[in-house]
Amino acid sequence: MNLVCEDICFRYTRREQVLDHFSHEFRPGITVLKGYSGSGKTTLLKLLAGYLRADSGRILTPSGVRVTSRLYHRREVAYMFQGINLLPLMSVERNLRLAAEMAMLPGHRWKPRCEALLADLGLTELRHRRADKLSGGQAQRAALARTLMKDARTVLLDEPTSGLDDTNTSIIKNLVLKDAANRICIISTHDSRLLDIADEIIDFDTPVSG
Repeated sequence: MNLVCEDICFRYTRREQVLDHFSHEFRPGITVLKGYSGSGKTTLLKLLAGYLRADSGRILTPSGVRVTSRLYHRREVAYMFQGINLLPLMSVERNLRLAAEMAMLPGHRWKPRCEALLADLGLTELRHRRADKLSGGQAQRAALARTLMKDARTVLLDEPTSGLDDTNTSIIKNLVLKDAANRICIISTHDSRLLDIADEIIDFDTPVSG
């Protein structure tokens, strides 16, 4: 039931080795990838999501499907990109519903989950507001809600608190703690405020390898 990297190598150019024989077994709980920008944190997340392909090595998913498969992308992994990636002309609620529909969740599952996420993130009163009318903190919380709507086994969060004040950061931390107990949650960040919720920390400021 774990997400396993075996001897992963990846480079963008011949001279730019980003991951060098990286091996790790990610278990249920919260893993924080900490380190400076450009150290390979986001690259690893994109490899785990199947958005990039490793030059060598392999990634084993909890269900055994390939990371590049449609089933994995639609139902088994959820990815929160850096920056706001909501559909701007849709309401907060419609953004969440679309994520559920793409993951093929039936109504009896996504409707109560939608209500719970909106409540936990303080977005209930903003559910009908268009995404492009939200403040930065509200939009970041809505983006997290949309990511978690899939109820995926693996959740990948890329800088989820970047640029946020302490209040918005606390709201996001509390929901991640509440929601991640039975799933694999991997967070890429240089925000030290997230370190205290980690079950495991991988430091990318040191050479990353097996």
